[in-house]
Amino acid sequence: MMRFRRPSVFAVLLTLCGVALFCVLGAWQLRRAAYKEIVFARFHHAADAPFVSLAGALAEQRPYAYPHVKVTGLFEGDKAYLLDNQMRSGRLGVMVFVPFEPEGSSRLLLVDLGFLAKMGPDATMLPDLPPIPEHVVTLTGIYAPPPLPGLKLGGNPLLREKAWPKLVTWIDPREIAADLHAAVYPHVLLSDPDPRSAYIRSWTANVMPPERHRAYALQWFSFAIAAIVMFLVLHRVKRDAAPDDEQE
Repeated sequence: MMRFRRPSVFAVLLTLCGVALFCVLGAWQLRRAAYKEIVFARFHHAADAPFVSLAGALAEQRPYAYPHVKVTGLFEGDKAYLLDNQMRSGRLGVMVFVPFEPEGSSRLLLVDLGFLAKMGPDATMLPDLPPIPEHVVTLTGIYAPPPLPGLKLGGNPLLREKAWPKLVTWIDPREIAADLHAAVYPHVLLSDPDPRSAYIRSWTANVMPPERHRAYALQWFSFAIAAIVMFLVLHRVKRDAAPDDEQE
């Protein structure tokens, strides 16, 4: 029969606090996963929602609301930002962002026109951009936060780019506002899909997916189990231990 030494009060309290903390963190991650399921459902149905104005989208107070916006204005067609290192269907390319001036607004709206694959035998040549309308147009799309940046290693080449279109490694509306010397909306417009367009427009919610939260929850619960196992192992009495040692 396996026997255990009497643990110290400190060891018991430390183990209980650790297990409680790990369980709380695991439960929190599960709640976040459930909430992200709601967020993904909102995003999935956003393109089918009734249109709202850009002003209505700005007035929306709910986080992750993803308003479906209709806006009229003019593209600044001589300017474009190419978000590098994007993948679609196994092809390397760029996402094309173009400043758009909505009617009656003093701010510019970054419009994500979609994905274009790189060209050339080694897929390193930037694609040719399709012509951008120079007349007043009405756009529809999802008003959403800009893409999450990855590791910001080496800095954004935006500061070194002089000619248009400009290649960037992340989209930061504040940096782009400084580059354009104009106020820019904090979110971007994800253009609705158009079968006639050369751009690939396949959008997903720009948040951590529920599966990642569940993986973190499993990790925290595993830490709780490991803490209990460690406590038992450290206080287990070896079979060949002397009886006097077992009483200490």
